[in-house]
Amino acid sequence: MRPVSILTAIVVIAVLYGVVMERDRLLGWARDIAPAEQPESAAAPAPAPEDAPGTVAVMALHSQAQEIDDAVLLRGQTQASREVQVAAEIAGRVISEPIPGGTEVMAGDLLCRLDPGTTGVSLIEAEAALAEARAQRPQVEARIPEAEAALLQAQARQEESQINLTAAEKLSQSGYSSRTSLAAARANQRAAEAGVRSAEAGIKAAASGIGSLEAQIESARAGVARAKTDVDNLDITAPFAGVLETDTAELGTLMSVGTRCATVLQLDPIKLVGYVPETDVSRVMPGARAGARLAGGETVSGTVTHVASRADETTRTFLVEITLPNPGHAIRAGQTVEIGIEAAGALAHLVPQSALTLDDDGRLGVRSVAGDGTAMFLPVTVLRDTRAGIWLGGLPRRVDIITVGQEYVTDGVPVTASFESVLP
Repeated sequence: MRPVSILTAIVVIAVLYGVVMERDRLLGWARDIAPAEQPESAAAPAPAPEDAPGTVAVMALHSQAQEIDDAVLLRGQTQASREVQVAAEIAGRVISEPIPGGTEVMAGDLLCRLDPGTTGVSLIEAEAALAEARAQRPQVEARIPEAEAALLQAQARQEESQINLTAAEKLSQSGYSSRTSLAAARANQRAAEAGVRSAEAGIKAAASGIGSLEAQIESARAGVARAKTDVDNLDITAPFAGVLETDTAELGTLMSVGTRCATVLQLDPIKLVGYVPETDVSRVMPGARAGARLAGGETVSGTVTHVASRADETTRTFLVEITLPNPGHAIRAGQTVEIGIEAAGALAHLVPQSALTLDDDGRLGVRSVAGDGTAMFLPVTVLRDTRAGIWLGGLPRRVDIITVGQEYVTDGVPVTASFESVLP
């Protein structure tokens, strides 16, 4: 039994060697003897048909234009409709507990309260100065009648002295009065004139005193208003209803003028902000309906409320704002969105994105099969990009679009097209 086992092992090894190591030689030997075993009556296969000389085989599709609701597509982000950093308008130390971020606040709600310090004392002093100025008014106003009465008396004395002077001059001319009496009459007349001028100056001084007092009163009123404003600024309140972006200032924080107490966002309504290229800005109108898809897949809709009148100097695009309700603040500021703005309908063809190509001038388009069976470039306008394909405008209503092989042909080159079904 031992010799038989050895012989069997040798045979198995020889077979494995032939199959593994000499496989190519065995296959060649099999191909050599195969034709000899075929019957002579077997017919040779028919040669494959050949394309006409000079033609290029391509794949194409029959495309019929369809009416679609055209839309301007752009990417953007959500933005709070209003945002403000509420800052201190007076220096002071915070004496109120901080309010956590995310808290909803109403207009007028207290955000930070500052230590009054000497602000209240300043208000009391300003009010006292105003009361004192007002108390002086009767005294100053009483000086005007006194000055007017003094002027009347001075004018009466002037008239009397003028009469006496005239009489003395006549008597002196007739020789019935001495030169001394005439000189005395003239002196009295000059004194009376001086008295009139003094009384007139008194009236002017009284009027000036009233003007000065009025200025003093107005200054005191301004001091009171300023002090009241400082007192009111001790309480920093929310300017409108919204949400706190961060915690308010911590208890004990020393606030200077301009130091931020809190940031308030108004998220209802919320805005979608994007930039439309200058080629499409004429198609976007305020009041147009718009829809958007958030990064998480949610869809929302709103209305175009603003289209910028000036392009961005760097990107040459125009800012577009869309406003939509946001109850419950489900949409947060800063989220990425895909925006579609409603525009006039248009005829379009749905083709694979791979069918797009460029001509020698860099224009975007497709190559089509012309009526004479040659390739022809057609420029296009991209209207919408979808998962099913890309919608193109600027093409005839019916066109045969080359989808495979368009990169190997140019205008006027004969093609042999094999047509495929139109995209759904």
